[in-house]
Amino acid sequence: MSPEEWTYLVVLLISIPIGFLFKKAGPGLKRWGAAAVGLGLTLFTCGPHTLHSLVTILGTWALIQAQPCLLGLPTPTPFTNAVQLLLTLKLVSLASEVQDLHLAQRKEMASGFSKGPTLGLLPDVPSLMETLSYSYCYVGIMTGPFFRYRTYLDWLEQPFPGAVPSLRPLLRRAWPAPLFGLLFLLSSHLFPLEAVREDAFYARPLPARLFYMIPVFFAFRMRFYVAWIAAECGCIAAGFGAYPVAAKARAGGGPTLQCPPPSSPEKAASLEYDYETIRNIDCYSTDFCVRVRDGMRYWNMTVQWWLAQYIYKSAPARSYVLRSAWTMLLSAYWHGLHPGYYLSFLTIPLCLAAEGRLESALRGRLSPGGQKAWDWVHWFLKMRAYDYMCMGFVLLSLADTLRYWASIYFCIHFLALAALGLGLALGGGSPSRRKAASQPTSLAPEKLREE
Repeated sequence: MSPEEWTYLVVLLISIPIGFLFKKAGPGLKRWGAAAVGLGLTLFTCGPHTLHSLVTILGTWALIQAQPCLLGLPTPTPFTNAVQLLLTLKLVSLASEVQDLHLAQRKEMASGFSKGPTLGLLPDVPSLMETLSYSYCYVGIMTGPFFRYRTYLDWLEQPFPGAVPSLRPLLRRAWPAPLFGLLFLLSSHLFPLEAVREDAFYARPLPARLFYMIPVFFAFRMRFYVAWIAAECGCIAAGFGAYPVAAKARAGGGPTLQCPPPSSPEKAASLEYDYETIRNIDCYSTDFCVRVRDGMRYWNMTVQWWLAQYIYKSAPARSYVLRSAWTMLLSAYWHGLHPGYYLSFLTIPLCLAAEGRLESALRGRLSPGGQKAWDWVHWFLKMRAYDYMCMGFVLLSLADTLRYWASIYFCIHFLALAALGLGLALGGGSPSRRKAASQPTSLAPEKLREE
């Protein structure tokens, strides 16, 4: 592991005991204490580059307050980039939440009466200090999860935080992380990424070159599983993102149903809670879902919600594939300017179009046994597509990515084009028109749950 990765892990592990300290604190201590810890971690890891995040926050707050010159900042470090990535999500979301509040207020003024509290609506426009406290809250400051300002307020204002369970949900969530960590260390040691950049690698036989992307993507997944599980545990320790199960919370978005707060500690203790709002990863479904489309939903789930809410829905196209291409383009830009991000992310729409057309054309014509065999083949190809795209994501440079893909004859690109052509020839429908019920999302008859 690199020094940056060790630092990330230390920061994530520190957030867990800190969470237990903040869990029962009052709103004021939660707000300013969590922000102070987050700012301290940012200063510790980013140093003077913290200026980048401060300029981002102040600029967004100024735009929000405005309603109806580039600075010569130092080149950001990897930690600064991580903070900036999360700030982008949080501040865009905050601006949208403020806009929703203004629209609701105008409707109330036009109708002449108040409709009372609305699900997910802010009580008022946050001040500069409130914006800073939300932005620098230590929870998820470098690795996520992304959370809305409304979720942050709900944490500050929890009526009976002592009744919210933390330890048991944390242990249920944390138990696979040590195993994933060991698997990451083993796979990255046996199959180092740097080998792909060496000339000797391309003297290996084609099967060896093809196989190598499998353990590289495996190590990539294990590393993120550990980081995201640790980040979720930091939230769970603080009771952050806990909602009653009846609220049917979604990752990133929060509750989808109105659920009145409990009126007493006894009623609060009698409720069943979950932490779906801050759920970053569904490891089992990521590995064993059948389609490329479903794999995207289970990976970095809070960010996927943000992309769907603020990018996909506003895409300048109606087609599912074109909207996905627009979303992937902006997702690549969000990650950075390395060509490997763009090559990988923009391969996803091709895979989505191919699997959608071919599935629509053929799967429904098969017997139940044939459909089951189809799903296994589909799952195998989905994993190889993600293996292939991961190489661009980790190699980053244009030359290294194209060199590796060329060494395996751009096999996934050509396979996807062939599947798309066959699907079109057989009259397969658009993926956006295909019913999700036509295919299971997982190969297992019953999905395992970690919580």
